[in-house]
Amino acid sequence: MPSGSADISSILDRILDAATDNLRIAKILVQMGLDPDNVTYDAIFNRLLEIFVHNITFANLFAAVGAGFFVATLLMRTMVPLRVANMIGCAFFAAFGALTANVSTFLLYLLLLPINALRLRQMLKLVKKARHAAEGDMSIEWLKPFMTERKYRRGDTLFKLGDPAKEMLLTVTGKFLVKEINVEILPGALMGELGFLTPDNRRTGTIECIEDGQVLTITYDRLLEIYFQDPQFGYYFLVLTSQRLLQNIDRLQKQLNAARATTTNRIA
Repeated sequence: MPSGSADISSILDRILDAATDNLRIAKILVQMGLDPDNVTYDAIFNRLLEIFVHNITFANLFAAVGAGFFVATLLMRTMVPLRVANMIGCAFFAAFGALTANVSTFLLYLLLLPINALRLRQMLKLVKKARHAAEGDMSIEWLKPFMTERKYRRGDTLFKLGDPAKEMLLTVTGKFLVKEINVEILPGALMGELGFLTPDNRRTGTIECIEDGQVLTITYDRLLEIYFQDPQFGYYFLVLTSQRLLQNIDRLQKQLNAARATTTNRIA
């Protein structure tokens, strides 16, 4: 073990001697206040420590902490803590600029503070809206200004199974019937939302008006714009379609159980 340590030490000494023979490195050592002809690792370490201690000021301490927070932003996977760390880093760099009388640095990071604060506020609002949507507290009322009014009379067919789907409807008044599953749709319900998700945008059922009523419509193109612009609506739409599919599964399960009971009674 001691021989191994001696070998490593001798190798490092040879590397250091070769480095000091290099003209450029020799100039750097001179600039650092070291003698190229008599340089050791201890001398280099002590000189670097001396330079570090000499340059530690209150302003540079702020810059070092700010740099630490900026490095931390590169390690974060989510936007909220990233924005918080970025704001703290900006605050420390702005303080560094003020203490060193560097106007450009001060103004730059002072300007970044409200920008990050605005983005952080927007992110927190989106998280809050998403939680409300998950809890079922979101209302579709805000979508109405983007929709167009349309009226139907009893006996009218809104669309048929397999028709091209280009719009979603919200019932306002009247009653409508999904003919394939014999389910009534009352005011305040969405219709045609599943066609938005099907690969070929086809209607998944036939809907007929059974009582004069009014609906609001919105095209899938407009719906797609809102979907990408507002994550709240995207999350709500996901919840809505999931609930509709679960309802369909539950309805089919009940029909299957009823058919099995009928068959059992006939056999008995």
